[in-house]
Amino acid sequence: MKNLLTRLTQFQKITKQEAKDVLVSISKGKFSQVEIAAFLTVYMMRNISIEELDGFREALLELCISVDLSDYNPIDLCGTGGDGKNTFNISTAASFVTASCGIPVAKHGNYGVSSVSGSSNVLESLGVKFSNDEAFLKKCMDKAQICILHAPLFHPAMKEVAPIRKNLGLKTFFNMLGPMVNPSFPKLQLVGVFNLELLRTYAYLYEQTDKKYSIIHELDGYDEVSLTSSAKVHTHQSELMISAETFDVKALQQNELFGGNTVKEAAAIFVKVLQGKGTTAQNHVVAANAALAIHTTTNKPLKTCFDMALQNLLEGKAFQVLEQLKSVA
Repeated sequence: MKNLLTRLTQFQKITKQEAKDVLVSISKGKFSQVEIAAFLTVYMMRNISIEELDGFREALLELCISVDLSDYNPIDLCGTGGDGKNTFNISTAASFVTASCGIPVAKHGNYGVSSVSGSSNVLESLGVKFSNDEAFLKKCMDKAQICILHAPLFHPAMKEVAPIRKNLGLKTFFNMLGPMVNPSFPKLQLVGVFNLELLRTYAYLYEQTDKKYSIIHELDGYDEVSLTSSAKVHTHQSELMISAETFDVKALQQNELFGGNTVKEAAAIFVKVLQGKGTTAQNHVVAANAALAIHTTTNKPLKTCFDMALQNLLEGKAFQVLEQLKSVA
């Protein structure tokens, strides 16, 4: 580790294999917490290369507990986090809306690190069960069209890093990895990233796969469609810009997307939105993200997908999905 840290602090890059090897060694407990913290900190101060990120990704995917949900061909809606915006749980709500439209969802998520409440914090507080048992996850898909893949249950390699990330409370390269390491290896993905450089990196890596995908960055900093400015979207087919005008709705103000100061507040907002009782701003931003997921899966026009998502949201169908998911034993 000392040799790697020396090179990294001198702004040298490491190879894909070195990146893979060091993450495997971290997972095996070969380094101290101080060494791991130093390693994470370096990448907060310099850009990560495509080869380094790819090496980290390969390590986590090889070490993960995988599940086979290919019969459902689900989509994952997952953001990197780390945008510092403290929004309510938009992509998680959009996941339930997408499922309510009949599209299977395998939602990969985790506890919040740099935000008040990650998807796992909210769902756990609402009584959603987390499991890495494939039979249970398939029951969830059969009953609710959605299952939750709580990252710590599938990535034992992360247990060495989790407390350090929590204590740092800052985004690290593990934020960048989150959407890339869904243990069900979905062929469909909607990914939100926190800056344009990472969008380009993701696009390069995803172009090497057979995935159908949409990668989003809102130009005012969000890792999802926020309708507060324009969003750049790179898909398996093309590049496009989308905004509130795309969906024929008003642009939003950032304060309209506030996610609360506690997990309890975040969960209350989440439930209210899924019940169809959210504000117009909340409804529109969730429907917009669900629309992009539906479009990625079906290739239907974005406005058609938005209208379908909004109608299901306002009718409380996404909340019914949540209740169905909670009832799976």
